[in-house]
Amino acid sequence: VIFLAVKPQDLADVLNELKQTIQPETLVISIAAGKTIKFIEDQLQTNNPVIRAMPNTPAQIGKGISAIAAGAKVSGDELKIAIELFSTTGEVVVVTEDKIDAVTALSGSGPAYFFAFVEEMIKSGISLGLSSEQATTLAIQTMVGSAAMLEQSGKSAATLRENVTSPNGTTAAALKVFNDAKLGEIVGSAMTAARNRSQELA
Repeated sequence: VIFLAVKPQDLADVLNELKQTIQPETLVISIAAGKTIKFIEDQLQTNNPVIRAMPNTPAQIGKGISAIAAGAKVSGDELKIAIELFSTTGEVVVVTEDKIDAVTALSGSGPAYFFAFVEEMIKSGISLGLSSEQATTLAIQTMVGSAAMLEQSGKSAATLRENVTSPNGTTAAALKVFNDAKLGEIVGSAMTAARNRSQELA
């Protein structure tokens, strides 16, 4: 197995070099954002099986989620090998290649959205009078606990949100600000921008 783990703009040069020495039985797995299986096959000009994958950074601590898409030359056994490899870094979903750009927008870039939100929560906590250390600990543990509830409770995000929200309470006041600012549209626009950029990189 060879992993292509380079910047998208460098991939063509790497493939041009690789095609000189690659063995015919080698499975090629690419994590280069935006670059299609067809692009890789056309550059290699070989019959090697190609899989395109989109992991995310929590894979570094075994908490990642990876989506993989198999090219037409990939056998069932080769797909199984790829699933086993990525399973060592977290969860794996198998998708068709036309879904990879959407995966990039959701889980590939998603950790940055999460970190950006936590950053703002910490800043706001400090502005409301908490120390930096207090605000950071409270924000991180709130996110960790909430994520664990979402994973383990079997309840949807909507149900868990509703369970926290008492009518006319503090949470309802905060969520009204999000709703008035059209949080759903902001998230949708951001993810669409990420998806579009992924397509442009092809």
